[in-house]
Amino acid sequence: MDKVLKYGTMKNYTTTENYLKDFLKAQHHTSDVYLKQIDYQFTLGFESYLRALPSLQNNGVMKHMERFKKLMRLAEDLDWIEKNPTKRFKLRFDQVDMVYLNKAELEKITNEEFEKPVLTINRDIFVFACYTGLAYSDAKALNKNNLQIGVDGNKWIYTRRSKTNTAVRIPLLKEAERILQKYKTHPKIDGSEKLLPVYSNQKTNQYLKEIAKGLKIRKQLSFHTARHTFATTVTLANGVPMETVSKLLGHTKLSTTQIYARVIDSKISNDMDDLRDRLK
Repeated sequence: MDKVLKYGTMKNYTTTENYLKDFLKAQHHTSDVYLKQIDYQFTLGFESYLRALPSLQNNGVMKHMERFKKLMRLAEDLDWIEKNPTKRFKLRFDQVDMVYLNKAELEKITNEEFEKPVLTINRDIFVFACYTGLAYSDAKALNKNNLQIGVDGNKWIYTRRSKTNTAVRIPLLKEAERILQKYKTHPKIDGSEKLLPVYSNQKTNQYLKEIAKGLKIRKQLSFHTARHTFATTVTLANGVPMETVSKLLGHTKLSTTQIYARVIDSKISNDMDDLRDRLK
């Protein structure tokens, strides 16, 4: 599947495979078993083995079990096994607190002057993502062809989400346009079609942690925080309808976007104020 799945997804499947091999050696004292030998007890045993690993939390264990379930389902579809032994196994994910910047934190990070140029670059690209909602891979892949004039005569980003291949059209907000203008002739992208000098995901997240520490923002910043910030602080909290936010994020289901609405206390407060006025 290496021609179909993304590099990161393939890497995750390889990790699951390695854990499965370790489990076979540790618990079954072998390097391989027949598919027909895998039963529900084997499935529970694999889960218990993963839970005993100090490096894995519940959601990490569930992600590996999810991949294992998918492959056993495939084996059943291919008629390699008569019965799927993982069918009754229920995935139980813990709800994770979403990390996003509030209005004050976003302003703080936007207006800060850094001594290190590398911190300024990574901050700017992060802020750009806060005002466009683009995921890391989509921001990195941006080129001049993605900039189009939209129906309103303003600049828009026309692209596709690398994760789902969903078409996304994003009108450029003033802050995002300012950042694109700033890096138009940056040496790192000069002579190329690229729009931004994006560092590797690992390096970017490393610099973001350094920025958060320096600004005393007590949150685990990563590039994905920008996408959450766009969905919450920039759009939903400012009254942009859920359906519009869903389109801007490239979500295929509205229920995915609704997760963001649950975390905004200010939106709940404003909605209740509107309700109080109506009830009067």
